[in-house]
This record gives sequence, C-alpha cells and structure tokens, in this order.
Amino acid sequence: MLNENMKAIRKAKGLSQQELAVKLNVVRQTISKWEQGLSVPDSDMLILLAEALETPVSTLLGETVAAAEADTLKAIAEKLEVINLQLAQRKATRRKILHWLLISLCAVIAVIFAVLIVINSPYLGWDYSDPETAVLGTAFHSLEWLFVRTAPIMLTGAIIGIFLTRK
Repeated sequence: MLNENMKAIRKAKGLSQQELAVKLNVVRQTISKWEQGLSVPDSDMLILLAEALETPVSTLLGETVAAAEADTLKAIAEKLEVINLQLAQRKATRRKILHWLLISLCAVIAVIFAVLIVINSPYLGWDYSDPETAVLGTAFHSLEWLFVRTAPIMLTGAIIGIFLTRK
C-alpha cells in the first residue's frame, strides 16, 4: 500500500524518481525499490518522504490513493481548449486588421490617382533650364512614373487580399 500510494502521489505531483531522490538525498534506485515494494523507508525517512511529497504520513500509509489521471486529462483538455480559443481570436483579429489595411491601401491608391489626374502633371510644363526646377521636376516625374507603373499591381493585390481576408 505504501509503495502504491507513494508512486501515485509522486506522479500526481509531477515528480520523477530522480527528482524525489534528490529531495530526499538518496539514490534513484532507493525510490524505485520503495515503489516496487522491495524495501520500505525507515520512520525518519518516511517523515521526510511525506514532507517532500507535501502529504501527511497517514495518507502514505493509509488507503490506496487513486491516480488522478482522468482529472488530469480533463484539466489538460480544458486548458488546451482555452488556448485554442485564444489563438482563434488572435487569428481573427489579425485577419480583420489586415483586411482593413488592404482597404486603406486601395483608398490611398485611388486618392493619389485622383490627385494626379486633377493636377494634370504640371511638371511637364516646367522650365527645365533652371537647375533647381530640373532636379525637382525629374524627381517628381520619377516618383509619378514609379507610382503609375506599380499602383495597378498593388491595387490588384490589395483587392485580392480584401476578398481573401473577409469572413
């Protein structure tokens, strides 16, 4: 009975034979022999064993301790369920944020195109003989050229992303 109770309580506490042996300053084989019923601890060691397992001596010597395996599995299942719910909520939140970022990107691209159409590219009428105007006109032209070439690709990608991230 002592050997069965000792083993059940040790496992319920999540201790290995080696960890319990270290707590009691004995070798692992001693713990193994106690749990197999091949030997028993003396009275002083029994008190130390009860303290190490945080259980009364009467429980070690008393009735058989039922292994709390079913309760442990149930607790683990409940914890996993909570973790899965948290991960699902996090994924949904990220999807929602990405969805709205893609919608914002589409809106920004549309606004920039509208501005370029309204201003009708005034840099084409600039006097490029002035060095400052030439540099500024060239830089503006480069940015506009780059935007006009890449914006349709970004817009298409954003629209596809919006459809993929909706619920």
